[in-house]
Amino acid sequence: MSESLGSAVPLSTTEPRPAAAQRVLPLRHPGRWIASAIVLVVVTQIVHGLATNPFFQWDRFQYWFLRPTILDGLLITLEVTLYSAVLGLLGGILLALARLSESPVLRAVSWVYIWLFRSVPLIVVLLFLYNFSALYKTLSLGVPFGPAFLTFDESRLATDMVVAVVGLSLNEAAYAAEVVRGGILSVDQGQHEAASALGLPKSYQFTRIVFPQALRSITPNYVNQLIGLIKGTSLVFYVSLLDLFGSVQSMGSTYPGDIVPLLLVATAWYLILTSVVSVVQFYVERYFSRGALRSLPPTPLQKVRTGLRDLRARVRKEAAI
Repeated sequence: MSESLGSAVPLSTTEPRPAAAQRVLPLRHPGRWIASAIVLVVVTQIVHGLATNPFFQWDRFQYWFLRPTILDGLLITLEVTLYSAVLGLLGGILLALARLSESPVLRAVSWVYIWLFRSVPLIVVLLFLYNFSALYKTLSLGVPFGPAFLTFDESRLATDMVVAVVGLSLNEAAYAAEVVRGGILSVDQGQHEAASALGLPKSYQFTRIVFPQALRSITPNYVNQLIGLIKGTSLVFYVSLLDLFGSVQSMGSTYPGDIVPLLLVATAWYLILTSVVSVVQFYVERYFSRGALRSLPPTPLQKVRTGLRDLRARVRKEAAI
């Protein structure tokens, strides 16, 4: 029995390779490489067409980009956006609180306001306000259905800037109200119950407990609204306010041969404004993520550093093998 066992032939005559000599090959993704190559070709063709097509007149684009008339229109765009964003957000907060109120009157009025201004196009609101003096030549303050103490001339109050800001703010408040209401409803109900159990006043509960947590949900949605507001300011041209788009339209009428480069100038400035807002959005969201996430999202600079570090480590690993 022992001799038969000793003379048995082993099942495998090949010895396993050392672990250091074994190499794990990564999974291949040919479809991903093909799709990336196609996208790169298309992007390269688009960039080449933009750079070489004489129809775009990049020399005229450079001429108009920093002209005083364009910068004056850009300044008006920034002013209208700033005022409308602040007033629209404040109005949206009040409308959201009214919709969440226990008063049926406040809920009904808030719902009708939001329904109305989300249904009517913004250009209609602006044109209606621009011709508001035809309906009411004077505005007054006094006893309801009684004597008036102060009377104002509506045509003097309703300047082009006022009409633009009021129209955009009224429209923005309707959309901001739903953004704020959604953010408040996203806060866990236990937070409300815990604040009420502590006997905190309603105003303190909202400003110190509910609203700071709701901002994590409100911020990205309202920034989308803000970007839409920046682009929506182009409509104030129709109420005789020469913003960025209005200045471009005016110069295009004077210099018809420069219409395309002027439109490219407006496009470039709108891209710059929306990009700045997007960067601010990232850092605001990162700020309000403290305490909600285990680690804060990396900044773009940190992502670049991490990518370079991983690339160097991969190159060293390949060279060692």
